[in-house]
Amino acid sequence: MTKILEKPIPPADGACCESGCSPCVWDFYYEERKAWKAQQAQLAQEAENNKHQTP
Repeated sequence: MTKILEKPIPPADGACCESGCSPCVWDFYYEERKAWKAQQAQLAQEAENNKHQTP
């Protein structure tokens, strides 16, 4: 089974230095959030599929 991802927390105020770093702390956050959202959608779909299975 795949590890369930925790919902990412946005970077704290001041975590971004606003100097144009690449990658920025926000880039990491957005990547983690994208992965978390994709996993949540997959889990919801699996739960929906399981609801409709005949025992």
